[in-house]
Amino acid sequence: MSVSLRDLDPAFQGAGQKAGIEIWRIENFHPVPVPNSSHGKFFTGDSYIILKTTAQKSGALLHDIHYWLGKDTSQDEAGTAAIKTVELDAALGSRAVQYREVQGQESEKFLSYFKPCIIPQQGGVASGFKHVEAEVHQTRLYECKGKHVVHVKEVPFARSSLNHDDVFILDTEAKIFQFNGSNACIQERAKALEVVQYIKDTYHDGKCEIATIDDGKLMADADTGEFWGCFGGFAPLPRKQNTDQPISIDDTPKFFRVENGETVPIEADSWTRDLLETNKCYILDCGENVFVWVGRSTSVEERKGASRTVDELMRSLDRSKSRISRMIEGFETVKFRSYFESWPQTANVAVSADGRGKVAALLKRQGINVKGLKEEAPIEEPQPYIDCAGDLQVWRVNDQEKILLTESDQTKFYSGDCYIFQYSYSGEGKEDFLIGTWFGKQSVEEDRITATSLATKMVEALKFLPTQARIYEGKEPVQFFAILQSFVVFKGGLSNGYKKYIAEKELIDDTYTEDGLALFRSQGSGPENMQAIQVEPVALSLNSSYCYILLNGSTVFIWLGNLTTTDDQELVERQLDIIKPDMLSKFQKEGAESEQFWELLGGKVEYSSEKIAKEAESDPHLFSCTLSKGDLKVTEVYNYNQDDLMTEDIFILDCHSDIYVWVGQQVDSKNKSNALSLGEKFLEHDYLLEKLSNQAPIYVIMEGSEPAFFTRFFTWDSKKSSMHGNSFQRKLAILKHGATAMLDKHRRRPVIFSGRSAAPEKPQRSRSVSTFAPDRPRVRGRSPAFNALASTFESPNTRNLSTPPPMMKKLYPKSGSTQDPALPPSKSAAIAALSAGFQQPASARQFIIPRSIKANHEVPKPRLDGMSMENIQEDVKEDDVEDDEGLPIYPYERLTTSSTNPVEDIDVTKRETYLSTEEFKEKFGMTKSAFNKLPKWKQNKLKISHQLF
Repeated sequence: MSVSLRDLDPAFQGAGQKAGIEIWRIENFHPVPVPNSSHGKFFTGDSYIILKTTAQKSGALLHDIHYWLGKDTSQDEAGTAAIKTVELDAALGSRAVQYREVQGQESEKFLSYFKPCIIPQQGGVASGFKHVEAEVHQTRLYECKGKHVVHVKEVPFARSSLNHDDVFILDTEAKIFQFNGSNACIQERAKALEVVQYIKDTYHDGKCEIATIDDGKLMADADTGEFWGCFGGFAPLPRKQNTDQPISIDDTPKFFRVENGETVPIEADSWTRDLLETNKCYILDCGENVFVWVGRSTSVEERKGASRTVDELMRSLDRSKSRISRMIEGFETVKFRSYFESWPQTANVAVSADGRGKVAALLKRQGINVKGLKEEAPIEEPQPYIDCAGDLQVWRVNDQEKILLTESDQTKFYSGDCYIFQYSYSGEGKEDFLIGTWFGKQSVEEDRITATSLATKMVEALKFLPTQARIYEGKEPVQFFAILQSFVVFKGGLSNGYKKYIAEKELIDDTYTEDGLALFRSQGSGPENMQAIQVEPVALSLNSSYCYILLNGSTVFIWLGNLTTTDDQELVERQLDIIKPDMLSKFQKEGAESEQFWELLGGKVEYSSEKIAKEAESDPHLFSCTLSKGDLKVTEVYNYNQDDLMTEDIFILDCHSDIYVWVGQQVDSKNKSNALSLGEKFLEHDYLLEKLSNQAPIYVIMEGSEPAFFTRFFTWDSKKSSMHGNSFQRKLAILKHGATAMLDKHRRRPVIFSGRSAAPEKPQRSRSVSTFAPDRPRVRGRSPAFNALASTFESPNTRNLSTPPPMMKKLYPKSGSTQDPALPPSKSAAIAALSAGFQQPASARQFIIPRSIKANHEVPKPRLDGMSMENIQEDVKEDDVEDDEGLPIYPYERLTTSSTNPVEDIDVTKRETYLSTEEFKEKFGMTKSAFNKLPKWKQNKLKISHQLF
């Protein structure tokens, strides 16, 4: 399609060149820009065009165009808005999806641009109305619906407008009341509070009282009485309201081709992409949703004609409220494509670069910056966003058990086995935990089920605080490589399940042996991220972009591909030291190999030179998840932020290369345990039709324990995820008291399972708390001398066989200081005392430069099973139990019945539960557990004596 100057309205010049929202109002049949200060302010008598421009990770700009029609707008204005969106799309290179939004029926995507809500005002330009600016505050009643975005509708100020199913906001001059229908869900109540805040700030200058009224709770408080007084006094609401019943629409899809302004039905047993011709326009009528597909070879006038045709069709069917979406060939929405039996997976650019170039040249001639039309994908090295100096333990699954691996073997995996890893590290001011499973390509299903079950039990035992990961061989995320640093995958397996499978299928067991023929591909980005993957020992496995290690008994070759760098060649040497140390190797440069080299590989053949492609991380999409009778239903949350993560729900963040399952604190324990299964169901359904791999990494993340590699997708406030109560209580506390209200008390650090011991033990803290330092060298493990000393304090029957915590060896500091700046003085001194006596000389190929640390004269306390004696004593204090989980802590003076500054929103029948452990012992002379064992009458007597009853 050609683009000419006559297709461009002057009002659209320069539009869509940067991320953000641009709005035009139709005035005298022309679009007029709306200033930013008036964005979100709509009038019922007007029509608007809204352009949302989003910057993608690739650097390209994505456009969505909406035209909004007020309920009192004229038909001519509505038609002008529809036609002008076609022109705006042409000005942007014909890549935008165009949506019709009717007042009261707006899509969630549209409403997400104007959070928390839009409240259209009476008035208009060409419709004959005048914009009404109220001089005296008018009492108004609003109905609020929606869990993720809020649909706000003004209803008559009358008792008959109220019902039990929705949330209502009564806006009076002195106070704003929120009435919560008894059947309204917690999430809707919480979202409505955002509207209350908006009304308070917009119409009351932030100065008015706020009250919440619960339907059915006839408590004699002043707010409830005042609310019902506005309606002439209390009277019960009818059980069922019949207002606003949805009109039944036939949702059987109907398919039409547009010809000369008329619709021609298309009859076919099934619809495929091949039915759509590039020089035609089509209409897919699905009832509530109507789609207009425009071929790329159509002209602007033909597109405008299709827009008029679909509007006339909807008027003839009395379907003015149906949602209409128009899309250009090559930029179809997921919803549209889902109605077709087959749709080829193609890159979204049937839009030629030539077409974009013409638009760019046109705009450039008009003196407009055309940077936004370029699609230059920046090369970005993925970052792990995790502290790489934590404590690692790895188990191999065998039968129904897990076997702890020694330090030397914990980064050597077999493709026929399954593994469980546990990693503790320093997060943002706290200890974070990652527990995951790794499934080899050749592993058997029984071992995978066992690994998942055991890992889930470990997470449950830690009160769901750790992040749980599920990882398949070949799909490892950067976080996995970062914590293992050096990673080797051998062919074959050691588990009984694998060996049984090989025997039953009468397959050849190709498990790696030191004396056999083996070929390893070397990959990675540096000493802290390097992998050696065993591949078939044939020439076809070679690739010019990699280095390889070829072993055959005492014969060792290192093959250097022509496209590798000196860094790649250094890494392959380091990996040889891990696989087969102290062996002399023969270098083979690609193109100059020896005959012996090719003989070992069975002869020379053609092989690839392109790097193995990794799944790229795409722009993330957030979905709210519900599980009904085993079926997973998801709803996309558009333009999301942290506040959209409701504590009662489960959300999935889809980044294509991996997915994150976020689980709120208020989710029941059964659904928490099934969170990993929800992630697997999500991958199977592939809701965005993006060819998701069923083996993509899955992370299960619990609210309050979010790792940095998840929070990086948000503007994150850790205080919000540390609040207690449901989402409504949290929002209400913030609204009344500020963001610091209702914070959870400090949680006791959880214990970590280790070794074969059935008892849990304290985690070893990381030797460094700097979160992301890719240039920080690190070596895990203690020296042999230290292990010999530690063994004197261990019982041989209960010895912890886990991998010991890392002994950090830092580079020489420039300042000459011997104090580790990343650690507190006391901790740094303790580490120094241990490391000073047990530093060992580096091996010949050691790439980390150790530095000596001056030790103080404080003798470190002996450790048992990796746990300090001090910590053991702390854990076995008599009757020392945690406070009631989820309850905040308040001082005694604010909890008494005679307090002058009482605490609000607490259970007044259990005032004592809000005392800290120390203050409870001081007042009652006993622990909480001892108090709870007393008869009820004796508890009440003690509470009365302390003014807590």
